[in-house]
Amino acid sequence: MRRAALEVADIFRAYGPTWRQAPQGHLSLGQLKVMSAIEQCRSAALGGHVLRCDVCDQLQIAYNSCRNRHCPKCQARAARRWLEARQADLLPVDYYHLVFTLPAPISAIAYYNKAVIYDLLFAVAAQTLRTIAADPKHLGAQVGVTLVLHTWGSALTHHPHVPGIVPGGGLAADGKHWVPCRPGFFLPVRVLSRLFRRRFLEELAAAHHGGRLQFFGEDAGLSDPCAFAQWLAPLRDCGWVVYAKRPFAGPAAVLAYLSRYTHRVAIANSRLLACDERGVTFRWKDYRASGKTRYKAMTLSADEFIRRFLLHLLPNGFHRIRHYGLLANGARREHLAQARELLHVVPAATEAQAKQAAFVTSEAPTFVCPHCGAAMSVVEIFTPRQSIRAPPIAQVAV
Repeated sequence: MRRAALEVADIFRAYGPTWRQAPQGHLSLGQLKVMSAIEQCRSAALGGHVLRCDVCDQLQIAYNSCRNRHCPKCQARAARRWLEARQADLLPVDYYHLVFTLPAPISAIAYYNKAVIYDLLFAVAAQTLRTIAADPKHLGAQVGVTLVLHTWGSALTHHPHVPGIVPGGGLAADGKHWVPCRPGFFLPVRVLSRLFRRRFLEELAAAHHGGRLQFFGEDAGLSDPCAFAQWLAPLRDCGWVVYAKRPFAGPAAVLAYLSRYTHRVAIANSRLLACDERGVTFRWKDYRASGKTRYKAMTLSADEFIRRFLLHLLPNGFHRIRHYGLLANGARREHLAQARELLHVVPAATEAQAKQAAFVTSEAPTFVCPHCGAAMSVVEIFTPRQSIRAPPIAQVAV
């Protein structure tokens, strides 16, 4: 009999109740809600429906998803919908992959200031790209970029960085012609790195001056302006990592990359290997090694695994995928139409055609029988036993 695959939900169900009571520190309501959502996802607690095959009468029970953006099981469908919407945005040019990474000291304080520092990371990375690209010494064009926030390393440590996807060129300042970048080269990473460092530290100092940063524990002293200025000083001299890869091998490769990265969570269920008396074992990639030796297995206690997973929860309402420049939501359609005209390519499908295609697709069977491939119909719906909420914390009698 095939053994069921291990999931993050299994670990939360087994160790979550005890971990919530442990004196590991304060848990926010958001953290408790995410744990509860993942534990209940695709279980009878959220309700579901009974399906019957129209041909072979096979019955199947399907439970509802929690749809939480931190749940490893709920991202595949969201990623597909997002990619379908992005296909029409691709231009027939090379695309480049860049990564802007925060140094470790800033990553440490970012955990307590997620909304402020993650917003700065997005804004400064996009501003850096657009500023250098607009400089006639480098490209002299208005470019577009899609940035995606990742806050984790392969070992689930806190490692905020934003991978970006950039078309290899942009619109000239007069908007009358397309300016391509040099083959195989977008922008100099050393120039990007230095401007990124300077602008980020300026904005971080302004946030501190405006009282928008909080500090706790061993960093509590950074609330003092003089101490904060001394803490910032070494960061002005160290190198900041801005990484650029070779261009993608065509639009299909861009979409393949985006499908893996846009809706990724801290760890996928497929990376989990075991959960036993030793702890939770999962695959991770050691980037300091090379070849096959970089793929290793790590074992953490269940408490530490849960702690690391919860490090990467985002503030409520925070957008982790953002578009800038030519791809900014406000004028994306007009900019892309202008770029296609200058590149002499056939316009993408009109909005009416896209809606018609979506309607035709929706006519296809939503549920397919795993035995014969025929359509399945919903014959019964059962309601959730409870809504997603944070489990109550037991009160200790005094």
